[in-house]
Amino acid sequence: MISEKYEPHKAEAKWQKYWEDHHTYKVSNDDPRPKYYVLEMFPYPSGNLHMGHVRNYSIGDVVARFRTMRGYNVLHPMGFDSFGMPAENAAIKHNIPPAKWTLENIANMEDQQKRMGLSYDWDREVKTCMEDYYKWTQWFFELMYKRGLAVKKTAPVNWCEKCNTVLANEQVIDGKCWRCDTPVVKKDLSQWFFKITDYADELLKDLDLLKGWPEPVKTMQRNWIGRSEGLEFSFDCPDLGTKLPVYTTRPDTIYGVTFVVIPPEHPLVAKILENNPKRAELEAFCDKVRNTSDIERTSADSEKLGMYTGYDCVHPLTGHKVEIWITNYVLFDYGTGAVMGVPSGDHRDWMFASKYGIKKILTLQPKDHELKLEEMDDAYTEKDGVLVNSGPFTGMEMHKAMGAIMDYMEEKGLGKRRVNYRLRDWLISRQRYWGAPIPVINCPQCGEVLVPEKDLPVKLPTDVKFAAGAKSPLATSESFVHCTCPKCGGPATRELDTMDTFVCSSWYYLRYTDPHNDQAPFSHEAVDHWMSVDQYIGGIEHAILHLLYSRFFVKVLRDAGLVKVDEPFTNLLTQGMVIKDGAKMSKSLGNVVSPEEIIGKYGADTARLFIMFAAPVERELEWSDQGVEGSFRFLNRVWRIVYHFQDELQKKVKTYDVKELDEAGREMRHILHVSLKKITEDLDSRFNFNTAISTMMELVNALYAYKDKAKKVHPGLIWEVITDLLLVMAPFVPHITEELWHGTIDDSESIHKQAWPKYDEEAIKVDEVEVLVEVNGKPKDRIMVDPEMDKEALGKVALESKAVKEAIGSGKVVRVIAVPGRLVNIVVKP
Repeated sequence: MISEKYEPHKAEAKWQKYWEDHHTYKVSNDDPRPKYYVLEMFPYPSGNLHMGHVRNYSIGDVVARFRTMRGYNVLHPMGFDSFGMPAENAAIKHNIPPAKWTLENIANMEDQQKRMGLSYDWDREVKTCMEDYYKWTQWFFELMYKRGLAVKKTAPVNWCEKCNTVLANEQVIDGKCWRCDTPVVKKDLSQWFFKITDYADELLKDLDLLKGWPEPVKTMQRNWIGRSEGLEFSFDCPDLGTKLPVYTTRPDTIYGVTFVVIPPEHPLVAKILENNPKRAELEAFCDKVRNTSDIERTSADSEKLGMYTGYDCVHPLTGHKVEIWITNYVLFDYGTGAVMGVPSGDHRDWMFASKYGIKKILTLQPKDHELKLEEMDDAYTEKDGVLVNSGPFTGMEMHKAMGAIMDYMEEKGLGKRRVNYRLRDWLISRQRYWGAPIPVINCPQCGEVLVPEKDLPVKLPTDVKFAAGAKSPLATSESFVHCTCPKCGGPATRELDTMDTFVCSSWYYLRYTDPHNDQAPFSHEAVDHWMSVDQYIGGIEHAILHLLYSRFFVKVLRDAGLVKVDEPFTNLLTQGMVIKDGAKMSKSLGNVVSPEEIIGKYGADTARLFIMFAAPVERELEWSDQGVEGSFRFLNRVWRIVYHFQDELQKKVKTYDVKELDEAGREMRHILHVSLKKITEDLDSRFNFNTAISTMMELVNALYAYKDKAKKVHPGLIWEVITDLLLVMAPFVPHITEELWHGTIDDSESIHKQAWPKYDEEAIKVDEVEVLVEVNGKPKDRIMVDPEMDKEALGKVALESKAVKEAIGSGKVVRVIAVPGRLVNIVVKP
């Protein structure tokens, strides 16, 4: 029996303890049911959950509970992405070890997650900062190294002055650090990279396999990878004694080249500066450009600046001189690092040539009219037209000319076709302490030497000093820095950088399959059983960083024979942000709503229900205090109707003859099964959680209506309706449904171990449906007819309506348009 009043906090504490004591959500790899792996992106342990977390985890929990009830063995784990700069900054600020700060935050967030009633198998929890995890992160680094995919090279890198560390290209957002918004500058440093570019073509091609991913995410990855097909050829530089290679996707404009631009980082710059009368001026310009972010340098809106070097090169087809300029609008790490300038065919080149008085040559014009350079105020950039001033290719359609010019250049040995990518290698070195140490030893005799696998993990020392500067805190630990070379036994030093935390999060979903394995990162049996992740859930802000890196990791591991799958995540759901007062919740705006506050006032079930009901999952959710209160009222309404009928439920009438039902009972049963069908379809593939909840609310309204109008309620029907109502609500509000289930239906087993209810097709059918009848598009009557009635019969019945006959009057019926079960429109002429 249940009490009269709904007491959420009492029920929630009770059932959270029950689930933990009974290992309700523990998952076995040996379960014979078909597997289903659902996963939300794991959080950074900042100390407290925010509403974005609540939304993410609530979505995953509904999916996991629903799939379990549908007969799957569901893996639904949780862990913490627990390395990173906030812990190190906190250590500096509060003079506490990063590990202490991190683990205390994890404990707090675990408690908050458990208070939400999430169905995690906590026995599989991973924490990336623990030695039993980062040992294998280091092992994967060594795997990459052995496969030629981890390399150290000196390169211009993105540097954040505030974080005192380098950033991967993907971590620079609009020229600023992705974490602290500090403007990023360039530095030349020797750094470790993963050669993700070796997989660029496959990463791009396999996006077509991801049918369960949102198109915007795939588009973002396609654009980031940036595959292009074009021509590579060289200009002779006789005064510099070398050649200058360029790459272009527009070989049809080659005859319009009047200058070539190079960035300050180009190796030719050193030769240009030798004995150059403008050396000081050129060096100052180069220094200025180097400290400009890549975003600014490639922006269409930024001012195009340059300096003529005083040197020219020779056009390979015309023999004309082509000026060499150093500019601020090209990048060295794209293509060959040099770009041909075609003022008449490119907006940036037109602006640049106009600014500095460089010659323009028209090489392309529309098919239907002639262009004149002196009348043009910008480049002709349409992807259509015919060539002019282009030697033997003049008059040729541009697309045909592209192929013809490339053929000619290859035949003459002047150039070659080439595929190029925007994607750059993944920079993984970080000059920070709180990360996985890179397992490399630098020996004066042997060079780079991997730490032997038996000696992993390379542990983080505790005798470090956290001081601002470009030097890693690891360099302050004498016990860490100095070591013995495993090859020659001589004195050596350790690598002082740690790995980008995105390395840790690129494989965590694999560790969940076998989290306690101390012999390998995971067993073949476990990973082959569970992978790929069937449903992954997280924010679209990770579309490039985390998702692209994870895809790269899986492909490398597949090629190494460690996994069988090609992709880590079969289906991806990207939920919208939670906003308040029209803006993303943030402390600075003062519009943050704490999950603890809502749970403390209304209970976890109310918080979960509101956040799933307030908006479609892929859209932004506008926080509403009234909406939260409305969700709480609905749960109270459910409690009261179950309490009202608990005497009927105690009769345990689990089966009955539907012929016993009166009209009110038949209507109630029809609404129940229509609702079951709708809710099942909403959850099965569409993730229409908000409309599923709306249907539940309508079902509860119908149950109240049945209570009021039925002369005598049928105990079998009451058992069926309330049982099924609680079952479909269980994934959304696990505590209240567990309490009501045990109190009125079955006190022997958890509601979350029950099967999902099936709808009865016969119960969904109706004897009659209401059909609207219109005359010339204007409503005139509503008639009740057999739902199976065909068009012809439906039209005849409509014409017999008294209201319709009056509307037709003396007019002539010229057409009857009938839509079975919905509408009849009679077209009449006077």
